[in-house]
Amino acid sequence: MDYILYFAGALSVLSLAISLYAAARVGRFIRSTDELSWDAIASITGDLATVKKSIQTLNGRLNGMHSPRLVEETLLAQMQSAKAPVTKQLGG
Repeated sequence: MDYILYFAGALSVLSLAISLYAAARVGRFIRSTDELSWDAIASITGDLATVKKSIQTLNGRLNGMHSPRLVEETLLAQMQSAKAPVTKQLGG
């Protein structure tokens, strides 16, 4: 039964070490974001929204280039521009 006591002690020491590590990471994060202002965050957010909208528009254009409707329109335009050759009716 002593092994349960040792296991519980080791688990508690491990839990303490993990919590100290997490607290140190949170402290480093808070120190690194001290100089960041809300104006900078708002500016970055606006820039990201603009870039996202531009990418969506470009993707829509690129996807439209490969649509079947566009392929059919180009084929019809080619068929209409190439006139059928004039042939004489030979008999009949």
